[in-house]
Amino acid sequence: MPHRLHHLDDAAHPEQSATDLAHSLATTRTLHDRRAVLTGTDRDDLADALRQLTETPTSLAAPARPGGLAVVFSGQGAQRVGMGRELYEAFPVFAGALDEVCGVLDPLLGGSLKGVLFEADESVLGETGWTQPALFAFEVALFRLVESWGVRPDFVAGHSVGELVAAHVTGVLDLGEAGRLVAARAGLMQALPAGGVMVAVEATEAEVLAAIGDRGDAVGVAAVNGPSAVVLSGAEDAVEEVLSALSGRRVRRLEVSHAFHSPLMDGMLEEFRSVAKEVRYNAPNLGVVSTVTGRVAEGEDLRSADYWVTQVREAVRYADAVTTLYDHGVRTVVEIGPGGVLTALAQSVLADRDDTTVQALQRSDRPEADALVAGIGTLHARGVSVDWEAFFAGTGARRVPLPTYAFRHRRYWVDALAAGSRDADGFGLDGTDHPLIGAALFPGDRDEALFTARLSARMDPLLAAHTVAGETVVPSAVLAELAVRAGDETGCSSVDELVVGTPLVLPATGALHLQVRVGEPDDTGRRVLTVHARPDDPGASWTRHAHGLLSDTPLVPLAESEPITPWPPADAESLKPRGTP
Repeated sequence: MPHRLHHLDDAAHPEQSATDLAHSLATTRTLHDRRAVLTGTDRDDLADALRQLTETPTSLAAPARPGGLAVVFSGQGAQRVGMGRELYEAFPVFAGALDEVCGVLDPLLGGSLKGVLFEADESVLGETGWTQPALFAFEVALFRLVESWGVRPDFVAGHSVGELVAAHVTGVLDLGEAGRLVAARAGLMQALPAGGVMVAVEATEAEVLAAIGDRGDAVGVAAVNGPSAVVLSGAEDAVEEVLSALSGRRVRRLEVSHAFHSPLMDGMLEEFRSVAKEVRYNAPNLGVVSTVTGRVAEGEDLRSADYWVTQVREAVRYADAVTTLYDHGVRTVVEIGPGGVLTALAQSVLADRDDTTVQALQRSDRPEADALVAGIGTLHARGVSVDWEAFFAGTGARRVPLPTYAFRHRRYWVDALAAGSRDADGFGLDGTDHPLIGAALFPGDRDEALFTARLSARMDPLLAAHTVAGETVVPSAVLAELAVRAGDETGCSSVDELVVGTPLVLPATGALHLQVRVGEPDDTGRRVLTVHARPDDPGASWTRHAHGLLSDTPLVPLAESEPITPWPPADAESLKPRGTP
């Protein structure tokens, strides 16, 4: 790989842009199980990334993983000032989708949602009436962009308001109906009296419920995000009492305007129900895992007013949803939202499983386009299908010549054995130039011959390549070749007969001693041939594996074929079928 770096130097192939190189690599090269993706804005960035990659053994890189893909949508609390502005400028598909969503929501909200997204300060964006529509618009637009690049999930799930995004992108709600629910949900919550708190607690759900006890009318579990990650929500006094019963646990108070998913939401439920009853619902067009039940949505899940009212009031069962995704074959989880809150939570849920990838497509500490492309690259490296032609569409990228593939050079020729291993002369035997026969013995007092060899899977890789039922078996063709060579050495030009009896199996370790014996000629000049072998052990017995007959029958050339008689014959008379004029 290091010697490929020169291709990225500006002096080398200056007519090829970084975009050209990226497009050509992504669309013309074979995809292997182990992949690496480099990101950058120009050749210098890519060259630096490639140098860093050469310092990391690629064999240690995680391979592409089988399994399904799930998308999870972030909920309230993930918002950040300016979210979507850079993506809007960089990607026309994102801009078009965001404009479409804002076109639906702006009349319902009585203001410019895009203005709040791109220009408002934290105090305005932090108002629930704007926060939830802003998250909905951002996440729908980002999903549409990723979808346009061929990234298609098998399942989706959403955390709190993120579940409305999941309902929309799976077809349960069209954009107009989803906009009505989002605007009503956000506006009614915003209109509730301020107050209440939400606190993240390092405890199990069972421990928190025990601590709540009979305070359920003032405080409740708002979310179960992990094995020991629970969010309390409710009146401040009641929450403090519960926390005192959980003394010694780590807690973090969330910055919220209201106590969501708690009894303090009761005041808006019936009015929200009235809105939800007027909405048209459809069956989802792909799998949805409900964060109300923690299971795959079925029946009236996501498709009734009662469901969405319950979704406002009850706990978000995100940990159960992630576990369900895994149980249904999902091995890659990608978060669509302004940050990586759900990514960290999913990693804690899947901590004891080493066959998963969890990836956020946005990070607050990176430019939006950079974070998105890096995230898509990670998905590609883990085996998620990406339509790179669509990704590079509109960029002007061209296919350009690339360096040849950097194959790992390995010899596959069978090297000759060391001279001493088959040097017969030192033992008073005749050597041969045959790759298998090591020595030949011609007795001085009779017209016979004995050929010897030592065969092993280690020394003869070609033989080792032939396996039957897990055993390395010497092919019959090899025995025939040995018979032919024995005939050549004894003046026989024909193998009249060769019968293979017991298969000649090479041991996994050690070797076999082989003897090919050619007897004296009979009255007709034919010779008996036998093939025996025994393990590499002086005390082992010999086994006959083949026998046959050799002769000096002259080779007869094929007779010249007789000339082909033309058809039909030249003097044939053409006859008409009966009944024809």
